[in-house]
Amino acid sequence: MRIAFLGIGLMGLPMARRLCEAGFEVHVWNRTIAKAQPLTAYGAKLHDQAAQAVSQADVVISMLENGAVTEDVLFGQGVAAGMRKGALLIDMSSSKPREARDHAARLSALGLHHMDCPVSGGTVGAEAGTLVMMAGGSAADVERAQPVLNVFGRFTHVGPHGAGQLTKLANQMIVGGTIGVVAEALLLASRGGADMARVREAILGGFADSRILQLHGDRMTRRDFAPRGRLAVQLKDMRNAVDCAQETGMDAPIVSFFEQLYAQAADHGLGELDHSGLFVELASRNGMQ
Repeated sequence: MRIAFLGIGLMGLPMARRLCEAGFEVHVWNRTIAKAQPLTAYGAKLHDQAAQAVSQADVVISMLENGAVTEDVLFGQGVAAGMRKGALLIDMSSSKPREARDHAARLSALGLHHMDCPVSGGTVGAEAGTLVMMAGGSAADVERAQPVLNVFGRFTHVGPHGAGQLTKLANQMIVGGTIGVVAEALLLASRGGADMARVREAILGGFADSRILQLHGDRMTRRDFAPRGRLAVQLKDMRNAVDCAQETGMDAPIVSFFEQLYAQAADHGLGELDHSGLFVELASRNGMQ
């Protein structure tokens, strides 16, 4: 199976490498080609143009910044026109559900197949092959994609086109909100005189335990905000969730509040930190280092 991988960033690099290691023929493209250069050591073939990378691919994977960038690469840079008839696009970027449905319809008109299949698990999951994937599309296309998706981790078919992005929004609402609550709780403990690291340790295993407390809570106590998942990307997802809620006529006050909080953190220059860097915004508000 020939695979084209578009978008070699923090997530795309380990994912494309895993495909190479699994024995697939992998063609890669990235806007900044130097970021994809390390993949040549694993047998990947680099291309200067996205349309060249997909020309002979059975499956095309996009791991791009957002839905607008995905649309530009697909329909502005000639990827859709350059794909082989019957080829499958697996869009693993995070975008809006309506964008996924629109892309699916436009690709179908060209004789192409589409799945929206965003991921959760960050760079840690991408490196280890333990990503969680939410697949939207036809059952036949999901079955066809199974050998590829299995390389990355665990996937669930959650419904038709757009359902994968809806599920990712639900995931990111929970992640973004939980990061904020964990950060505020640890800061409150510190303000009251407790040791944040010990407080986190004490809570682990109880009802308040979570992957966020385990991983992001640890980053907060160590002040390690090197980006695994950028705060700016978390903000984009929260904005997409607010937008989707408005489209459906749903009142979503909690995600709306956290969207504003992440926006303020980005305005204060924290957008390139890990999304656990919301801790820095909350600490600053309270005059805490």
